[in-house]
Amino acid sequence: MTTVKFKKPNIEAYKPGKSAIRKLKKIIKLSANESALGVSPRVKKVISKKNLNFFRYPDGKSKKLIYQISKKFKCNKDKIICGAGSDEIIQMLCQLFLNPRNEVIVPQFSFLMYRIYAKIAGAKVIFAKEKNFKISIAEILKKVTKKTKIVFLANPNNPTGTYLNRFEITQLRKKLRQNILLVVDDAYAEYMKNIDYRSGLDLFKNKSNVFVLRTFSKIYGLASLRVGWGYGDKKIIKNLYLIKPPFNINEVAQLAAIESLKDKKFIARSIKHNIIYAKKLKIFLNKFNIRSNDVSANFFLLDFSKSKFKAKYFYEKLKTKGIILRSTEYGYKIKNKLRLTIGSRTDCLKFIRAVESIIKK
Repeated sequence: MTTVKFKKPNIEAYKPGKSAIRKLKKIIKLSANESALGVSPRVKKVISKKNLNFFRYPDGKSKKLIYQISKKFKCNKDKIICGAGSDEIIQMLCQLFLNPRNEVIVPQFSFLMYRIYAKIAGAKVIFAKEKNFKISIAEILKKVTKKTKIVFLANPNNPTGTYLNRFEITQLRKKLRQNILLVVDDAYAEYMKNIDYRSGLDLFKNKSNVFVLRTFSKIYGLASLRVGWGYGDKKIIKNLYLIKPPFNINEVAQLAAIESLKDKKFIARSIKHNIIYAKKLKIFLNKFNIRSNDVSANFFLLDFSKSKFKAKYFYEKLKTKGIILRSTEYGYKIKNKLRLTIGSRTDCLKFIRAVESIIKK
């Protein structure tokens, strides 16, 4: 039998955190930075009551959703594009901008899809070292060559939880060549209440060489529906529409995203919950010499270097108790650390009790 030849991608496939544990039906999933409070009540209400015509194609341009985004964030609707998660927009940016002659710079520890989509487009991925698990502007600038086309970064960064302050990130844009696209991923921006932080959207709304990514998978709790959006120069948006799949966001996802944007109380409650339980978890874990980054997004990178336990041992012990954290050893290649999502009140308390039982043994 003859097989049609194909080019094997030279990439390491994305491996998500575990979502299940064999032989256990009830688990606490603290591995994927999902919303601690689920979804807005408004979302549940509109989906249950709306007369949805599943036999009809959805609006291919997500016009109502884009209008709601522009209204909430006070930005130009003609500079917005929606995708099936921000992942799809990353993919489209790489398709639009990159070829095998280009280089892309990503932080040493960063969201894995930046490097994956860049490599699929044929570009060479260059890693910029971080300092104490924080993105280094100096290291990024060192890696710039005449072939550099895009710099990707998330702020705050995943999986490290550290962030660049508003001065640092604006300095990066000033020092980069003007014809290099800076892509700022604001996935966790809503959680950030630090006074020295500003989102990419706030800082770069009028910059033609900055593209901002946003998602509905985190604070809005719509991870399974796959909705994200991007904000950039009108020319970039116009050309992204040429390669965007025609009906990439289903009707349920569009409706849910619209309602989630309207629910200010739910967002405020989610932020408050995150601040309270992030502080509680940090204080609790510090008692056992399990260190972490400062409170920023809805997760911690746990450092076991000063603990009497190894991260791998801790990870496996928590699994036996039905609790899943994200191992950073594979994919991210960060040893002796785990990423912990700040979950619901119940999940956080169960996690604390589980840790106490492991420590006592």
